[in-house]
Amino acid sequence: MSTLVLPLAAAEGGGGILSVDTTLLWSTIVLFIMFAWVRGKFAWRPLLKIVDEREASIRTSVESAEHAAREAKELLEKHHEMVRAAGREREEILARALKEADQVRGEVVGKARAEAEQVVARARDQIEREKQQAISDLRAQVADVAIEAASRIVKSSMTPEVQKKLVDDYIGSLPRA
Repeated sequence: MSTLVLPLAAAEGGGGILSVDTTLLWSTIVLFIMFAWVRGKFAWRPLLKIVDEREASIRTSVESAEHAAREAKELLEKHHEMVRAAGREREEILARALKEADQVRGEVVGKARAEAEQVVARARDQIEREKQQAISDLRAQVADVAIEAASRIVKSSMTPEVQKKLVDDYIGSLPRA
């Protein structure tokens, strides 16, 4: 019974549940403003700075990866062009060899056959050497580009030797042209 009477008695005396204590109100407002200022100065700005730095870092990494992908695509296109050029050259060499063989066939058939086989063999050897050289050069360039891109992205999580081995293993697993 005393708990019911106490709030009613307090309400009659001016200190009830619905009365406003102005000192408490102003103290709360001042403390809230101080809390907001301290939070803004020591927590919010540094947190925003960290988020902005992280965003810039990610943006730089993505741009770097896109650049490396463009370079790799360009190198791949150059490789394809070199292979096509080697094919055209091979065809030209074969055509020349056949023409020479036809001219010589009229004179001496046996000598013409031997000469044609030698020309074709040399042409194939030369094409194979040039093709292997082009593939070797391209693989080295792709490995260097891949290592550079990976080192920018991964930074210090792998040593350059491990990165080089991973790239070499990947390139070794590619089908040979």
